[in-house]
Amino acid sequence: MEILSINRGTPRKITRNHIERVTGIYKEPVSGPVEITPLGLAGDVIADKKHHGGPDQALYLYGQVDYDWWSQTLGDQVKPGLFGENLTISELESTRFNIGDKLVIGEVVLQVTAPRIPCGTLSTRIGDLQFVKKFRAAERPGLYCRVLNPGRVAAGDRVVLDPYPGETISLLEMTRDHYHPDKTEAGLRRFLNAPIDLRTRARKEQLLAQITG
Repeated sequence: MEILSINRGTPRKITRNHIERVTGIYKEPVSGPVEITPLGLAGDVIADKKHHGGPDQALYLYGQVDYDWWSQTLGDQVKPGLFGENLTISELESTRFNIGDKLVIGEVVLQVTAPRIPCGTLSTRIGDLQFVKKFRAAERPGLYCRVLNPGRVAAGDRVVLDPYPGETISLLEMTRDHYHPDKTEAGLRRFLNAPIDLRTRARKEQLLAQITG
């Protein structure tokens, strides 16, 4: 695998449900090496910090394999950055990954923490009010990652997969669980044993506390 494109967003106003909002989802490819920090791509805008960003959603990655599928499905060539990802990566198919898998790019080390759960902002970006449903049904969510080791990356850099060796869950399982959560004690403990993102961990811990007293 290799980085095909590095994409950075700037603030942009959109109107959704008759309310004007600011978003950073409109990302454009940038040239030259770019710094990856513990909180993401240097200079990138994350407007909705309640639901996006932070150490466990520092970077969003999307793969060319998934984009090729969307190009066929939508009947149009999909360009890097369309879904708001920071890194577009060749040969990457998101549902082949597990939570905890590492992606090594030179000195930079990323760890998969969560899938992308689509929201209305994505539909507005695409210009299709039904796109949230289509994105969910496609089960090609892309990867949210934490930054284990920061550094600089550039288009063309090689990306090496280092599979997680411990107990974990698949990205696809986590995607499906968001809509139909496993509320059993065993299921909750499986999720909590994996290196999931902090927002999901907080929800799972709260559910576990409710059923165990």
